Order: sequence, then structure tokens, then C-alpha cells
Amino acid sequence: MKVNMEKIEKNVIALEIEIEQDKMLEALEKAYKKVAQKVNIPGFRKGKAPRVLIERHVGKEYLREEALDFVIPEAYMEALKETGIEPIDKPKVDMVQFEEDKPVIFKATVEVKPEVELGQYIGLEVEKQETETTDAEVDAELEKLKMRHAQMVNLEEGQAELKDLTVIDFEGFVDGAAFPGGTSTDYSLELGSGSFIPGFEEQLVGAKVGETKEINVTFPEDYHSAEMAGKEAMFKVTVKAIKRKELAELDDEFAKDVSEFETLQELKNDILNRLKEAAKAQAENKMKDELVEKATQGSQVEVPEIMIQQKIDFMTQSLSQRLSMQGLNLEDYLKFSGTSVETMREEYRPAAEKAVKIDLVLETIAAKENIVATDEDIDAKVAEMAARYNSEAGVFKQWLVNAGNLEPLKTSIVIDKTVDMLQERAVIK
Repeated sequence: MKVNMEKIEKNVIALEIEIEQDKMLEALEKAYKKVAQKVNIPGFRKGKAPRVLIERHVGKEYLREEALDFVIPEAYMEALKETGIEPIDKPKVDMVQFEEDKPVIFKATVEVKPEVELGQYIGLEVEKQETETTDAEVDAELEKLKMRHAQMVNLEEGQAELKDLTVIDFEGFVDGAAFPGGTSTDYSLELGSGSFIPGFEEQLVGAKVGETKEINVTFPEDYHSAEMAGKEAMFKVTVKAIKRKELAELDDEFAKDVSEFETLQELKNDILNRLKEAAKAQAENKMKDELVEKATQGSQVEVPEIMIQQKIDFMTQSLSQRLSMQGLNLEDYLKFSGTSVETMREEYRPAAEKAVKIDLVLETIAAKENIVATDEDIDAKVAEMAARYNSEAGVFKQWLVNAGNLEPLKTSIVIDKTVDMLQERAVIK
């Protein structure tokens, strides 16, 4: 196989690839077998008709075009390995020569990772933050434990308050008419959670079980439905139940119920130690973030639009997965938060562009410093992840391979080692 590489623009490369005749003949044989399974030739079972009859039935040109589906992807991947380029999008393929008894030549035009002009990354100055854990922070953690282990009690009397869980029926009206998507029954809503249109939840504070209230709100101007954006709406809301958390007393019995400790003091000591470790790790991470920020700011790179969009895709998918773990979906989340996919993606854009630039800079530093993920690094990381999911290391590694996640894992290891190197060679005050 012959490969000629030509730089078209800043980050666009054209690969002209010539495929040997024997490779094309192998692909033709695969194409024949594939087509033979699909066509009916009188007197022969599917897949058993001679090649000459198949060619006569569908035409030689059709078989040659089918053969391209086998040979072009393979040749393209070989060309990538040979040239060492890193594409960031699918290639645009154009045939240059496709004649019988002549080598097949095609051109693959593809956008590749941009070149990074590194600035200073060795000897960067950064401050290490001193950490201190207070009794107030321990008390706050204890309050969280109380809330987490609180019992939900149905209120027979009394009024709804913020943080209460209400069960409601509602129907929404705009200009006196009910609108699609504005009606629900037995909906669980935590007051003060910010799940609904601004002003909705606050107006339910003070409501009683069995009471029906009229809630007046205004849809945000950037609401995902253009028909509803900026419009005033009235909701008829019936409160069917109010549930409030009943908190336990902070004593030794509480400590026994929520932990492996016998006394409240032992539980407090454990919380204090964990907070200290967390504060130390947070300070360490903050220092690393500052080093990465300085190394990135000092470097020059033009971030391709396609990489920004890919990162936004990843961020959107991550949000969708987190919501699904909470029993929600992205569509409902957008509806009740009064926004749209387009608006959300635009809000993600600055963070996505920054994240891509950081990745590119760190990858370039890693390449320059010959930082790689060794087999020992990979095995250690796999073992750590497997333990987290109560799985055997070998089984978990095979799952990573099957899911196509081993290469991303290697990349993350290299990035982590690169950041560690920045820290080791920084000037820490």
C-alpha cells in the first residue's frame, strides 16, 4: 500500500492511498460471498451459486463497489498507523482511480488534532493552601446524617413548608385554556428544590392537605417551547399529601444506628478525620488545577469546532445518565427547568472549549516528556476500579476492552501522570 500525505489547511490532512491488486482481489472474494447470500439464482441455494453467475446477475461493477466497503476502511486504518496522524472526525472519501485491472486509489480528507505551541510548564509557581477543619463542619456533617436517616412522616394537620415533600395534582392554563404537558396527577414535588418554573414551589408554602390553590407564574423568556416563552400561566394545584422529615436525636443510639461506632464521640472523631483528609485532597487538587491552568494559559492552540461539539455531546450524555440514575430523563428536566437542549449546549460551550484545550495541552506535554501508561499503571488502575465495583480485575479489564473503554482509560492515566509531573517540577510556596 502506498500513502501520500498532503496538508490542506491548518488541521486538515489529505491522504492519497493506493491499494495493491491482491488486497482488492481478497475484497472482491468477500464481496462475492456477501452478495451470494442475498441473491436468488435458479438451481442454487443461497450462497452456493458460482461467482461467474453472481457477476452475471448483479454485474461486475456492483461487486467491485461492494468490495470497496471491505478494502477502504482497512486501508484507511493502515494509513493512519503509517502516518501517525490523529483524526478527530470521520474522513471524506473520494475515488481517484477505480478502473478494472488498475490499482484502486482513493483520497481521504480528514480533520486532525491541531498543533499546540507549548508555553512554560516546568517550574510554574503555585501556592499550597493550608487546611483547617472546624467543629462547625463536623456539626454540619452530622446534620446531613440526620437528614439522610430521617423518617418521612405524613402530616394530617399543618401547613406545607420549604423542604417538605408534597404530592400534588395540577393543571396549567394559558389565556384560560389548558396547554399540552401542563397536567399531572400524584406528582411528588419537594418544595424549594427548584424543579418547577420559578415561583411555583414558593406559592405552595402554607398550603394544607386537601387544599386547592391557584398558582400564577410566568414562563422564562428562554423557555424551550417558543409558544410558552414569556407567557403568564395559572396552575390549579391540589395538595393530596404533605410529607415531612422527622429527625432523630444526636446521641449514642443515633451513632449506633447510622454507623459502626458505639458512641457519638467516636462518630464525631471519624467524621473529623474524614473531613481533614477531604480538605487535604481538595487543597491538592486545587493546586493541580492551578498548575494545569497556568500551563494551558501559556500555550497557544486553535481548538477545532468539531472537538468542542464532541465535548458538549459528552457533557450532555453525562447529564442524561446522572438524571436516569435518579429516575428522571433529560426531556422532563429541560421542561421543568424552563430551558432547551440548544440553550443548554450553548451554556456548556465555554467549559467544553476550555476542557478540550486543557486535554490538547496535556497530551502535547505528555508526548514531549515521553509520558506513557505502562502495563503496571493499567493493571493498578484496573484493580482499583474492579475493587470499587466488587469485580475481579481480569473480568473487569475484559469488560473495559469489550466496551471500548481501555484506550480512554490509558489516556486518563497519561493525563494524571502528566499533571503529577507538573506538580513534581513546580515551585510550590
